[in-house]
Amino acid sequence: MPRPSKGARLYWRKPTKTRGGQWVILDGKIERKTGATDRSEADQALADYIIAKGTHRNTHTPETFLVSEALVIYGEEHAPTAAAPERIGYALKALLPFWGELPVAAVTTSTCRRYAASRNRSAGTTRRELGTLRAALNYCAAEGYVTRAPSVHMPDKPSGKERWLTRSEVAALMRAARSDPRSKHLARFILLALYTGSRKTAVLDLRFEPHPRGGWIDCKHGVMYRAANDGRVTKKRKPPVRMPRKLLAHCRRWERDGGWAVNYRGAKVADIKTAWHRARGIAGLPDATPHTLKHTAITWAMQGGANLSDAAGYFGTSIRTLEETYHHHHPDFQVETAAIMDRKG
Repeated sequence: MPRPSKGARLYWRKPTKTRGGQWVILDGKIERKTGATDRSEADQALADYIIAKGTHRNTHTPETFLVSEALVIYGEEHAPTAAAPERIGYALKALLPFWGELPVAAVTTSTCRRYAASRNRSAGTTRRELGTLRAALNYCAAEGYVTRAPSVHMPDKPSGKERWLTRSEVAALMRAARSDPRSKHLARFILLALYTGSRKTAVLDLRFEPHPRGGWIDCKHGVMYRAANDGRVTKKRKPPVRMPRKLLAHCRRWERDGGWAVNYRGAKVADIKTAWHRARGIAGLPDATPHTLKHTAITWAMQGGANLSDAAGYFGTSIRTLEETYHHHHPDFQVETAAIMDRKG
């Protein structure tokens, strides 16, 4: 009577004259080398082997699956369903030269740090790129392409930017945008972003009627719907916003032309990079970015004494972010505690 199988297990093969010792996996008549001399590494190899037995034949271990394969799969299968596939594309383009020929098992803290050093970009940019790498590996592990996804080491999150524009700086930026016929569409962008604190993509995707590619402006009821009505939920919250009276007057005038809220000769503006750089150069604001307008809008609201809960809904920003980044501009910021300390003094 044959003895029952012991199942997959580790066995130490002693060194010989032609090869060194190593742990191997025995599974019935199958013997598979692990290449490991350390027991913990061998245990992981055994776990990967057992997992792979229960998955489809194309499942690989981290040692036999290239990072480039994971990135390509993520780009082809997931990116088209994402809210901003172009951002994934930018990250993949940056990641492939460094990681392309490395196996997934090579993704360690040290290699992530070497990648950050080789990129020589800001911590925020590197975090976004490595975040895409982590998402790609997790996706492939969940879909069964690889047995497990290693941990991706991320640089420390940079502190929030404090840069915001004064009213005179905004006026200078508006004059610069309006002075150049090539940049007049930028003036609309500045007004929409500044009055509502909306992000660049949300503003550029606005039309004056509902459509599947972005939000729209309801001039009749004075409401801007920043999110596309396609059922897609993203991390960047885009709640509807009540438009201020001055902005609504502009929008009702622009609505007569129809089409895109921010347009160049009637066509959708894909990006404002060129016009923005030109205008900020004329205005003498070299450190201002389109996102600075959102910081400016929230800062002005705090300086005006806006309620935190109401402001969170208006700007699509969490109360926690408002408290951590902007609340010190509020006239009521720590006023009670300061008064108590005055009395104690």
